[in-house]
Amino acid sequence: MRVLKDQKAHCFDGAVFAAAILTQIGFKPLILDMIPNERDDDHVLALFKYEGHWGAIAKSNFAGLRYREPIYRNLRELVLSYFEQYYNLEREKTLRGYTSHLNLNSFTKFDWMTNNNTMELIAQRLDEIKRYDLMTPTILSNLSKVDERLYKAGLLGANEAGLFKPKK
Repeated sequence: MRVLKDQKAHCFDGAVFAAAILTQIGFKPLILDMIPNERDDDHVLALFKYEGHWGAIAKSNFAGLRYREPIYRNLRELVLSYFEQYYNLEREKTLRGYTSHLNLNSFTKFDWMTNNNTMELIAQRLDEIKRYDLMTPTILSNLSKVDERLYKAGLLGANEAGLFKPKK
């Protein structure tokens, strides 16, 4: 309800709002948390499955961390499609893992679509559910920095006040 009232959202609010809207057109209300290293914010997606393939809706300050067409065979493929665009202001690629999907129908008794107090319960549950790593330590130690053009493109139109600033 806060998203409708304020006409704005952060990624978590946006994903829960998108999941609520998706239920109105026949999809299950599913979300997933993408997990970065300690030098970035996590990012929440609203998920949908169409013709057996996964897609996502997301709200982000970064241009490349938003919508994905339903073309991915599994959630790992979908999450990896965000890898190159998931970076911090130090140009470090920061995506490290993701959670299992969370069906928000389990929060129906808490009126998750209209009760803002449910957001904390949903966030807690995302912290508790199974997590999957994307890469080995060896692969992580060999990642390159984001190049200048991708960096600038990803921040096009970003609200600087909402950007995570890693500690030096």
